[in-house]
Amino acid sequence: MNERLDHFMARANAAYYATYDPFADFTTAPEISQVFGELLGLWAAVTWKALGAPARISIVEMGPGRGTLMADALRAIDRAAPDFRAVASIHLIETSARLRAVQRERIGDTAIWHDCLDTVPDGPMIVLANEFLDALPIRQFVRRGPGWTERFVGPAGFVEEPSAYDPGIETPDGDIAERREPAEAIGAAIAARLMRDKGAALFLDYGPEFSAAGDSLQAIAGGQPADPLGPAGQADLTAHVDFARFGAAARQAGAQLHGPLAQGLFLARLGLFQRTNQLARHLSPTRAAAMMEGARRLAEPDRMGRLFKAIALLSPDAATPPGFEASL
Repeated sequence: MNERLDHFMARANAAYYATYDPFADFTTAPEISQVFGELLGLWAAVTWKALGAPARISIVEMGPGRGTLMADALRAIDRAAPDFRAVASIHLIETSARLRAVQRERIGDTAIWHDCLDTVPDGPMIVLANEFLDALPIRQFVRRGPGWTERFVGPAGFVEEPSAYDPGIETPDGDIAERREPAEAIGAAIAARLMRDKGAALFLDYGPEFSAAGDSLQAIAGGQPADPLGPAGQADLTAHVDFARFGAAARQAGAQLHGPLAQGLFLARLGLFQRTNQLARHLSPTRAAAMMEGARRLAEPDRMGRLFKAIALLSPDAATPPGFEASL
């Protein structure tokens, strides 16, 4: 029986993350430079003050990986914003038992783990999510004449079945349009929380600023490109984030939206190079050069600086968050 692509992708990634160490296959921003997590921690601290410094607040990370980002963020918060740390509780949204164990080793027992956002306590919250949306399942539709078909996974590869769905984009026959409904649902759910309680959410991921046709589904296994339709659970499946649809879902649910903004510009505005230089002065020449190379990798346009974007969702009456100021 043919399986819808998003169902196949969800099943495959659940099996992969339960079995494999994804960070043996790819390197995310927190693993490239400690400054990345530090800056996001300080972003959260400044945003908390801009929200009126509520007496209690949840710091929520979605898809926390090895726990590196949160560990670096908390170290920076402890040093620079102890008043924020004193009122904050830490919540990690992670479904993999294996990754939860890794995160506990890095962060300790101060965090509370959740399968989804629904069980995070009511009240003000700040959400951080790096390379979380790209792993959520997608559907793919193919332009065929005046209409569209949808891609399913069959025994011998992709098969197409007629579909009434219209992505609403102009594209030639044979082109592919992608839709990530779980990401849109998360954007809307967070926006609903932000309408009820003060808060903010910061997402960093890769993809285009505007919706466009194209097949962005990819697989990584053993650090190398792999067949996305290979044995389910043996490769990490991802696809580009449609920031326009994600943002539209959040805005429609009432959230204030900032971005998407190129990651390189966003991190530079937060002080990526100043903090990196400060740390590098106390290192050996070899380690200092490696730290500077990490910062360039995160920010340079022809590397991660342009393809990766930052987008922020906020309560309707919240001030513009750090890094997104139009005057900069």
